[in-house]
Amino acid sequence: MKVSTKNAPHYKWGDNCDGWHLLASPHLSVIQEKMPPGTKEVKHYHEHSEQVFFILAGQATFTLDREILTLQAHESLHVPIRIPHQIQNNSKQDLHFLVISHPKAHGDRISLE
Repeated sequence: MKVSTKNAPHYKWGDNCDGWHLLASPHLSVIQEKMPPGTKEVKHYHEHSEQVFFILAGQATFTLDREILTLQAHESLHVPIRIPHQIQNNSKQDLHFLVISHPKAHGDRISLE
């Protein structure tokens, strides 16, 4: 079945951010997300899941452990298991990205704030 943000299960998170489950299986999760300007996720880590963030459009600012990284469209970042991380949109444009988690990260989040 063909999947897109038009037919995938949708949810809201954070401060008016959007997520679409493009694939939701126990062993692999692929989510497309949109963050409006000035929004950020709570700093956290995962006990069992590693993730890859792939920027589709916009600019993302990541805190990865204690390092601050800026990613542009078509760049990615691997977040290993148990590494604290946070994504922010400090730009004036919407940020669009994919989050790929193995295994799924839902229910495996430890908040640090």
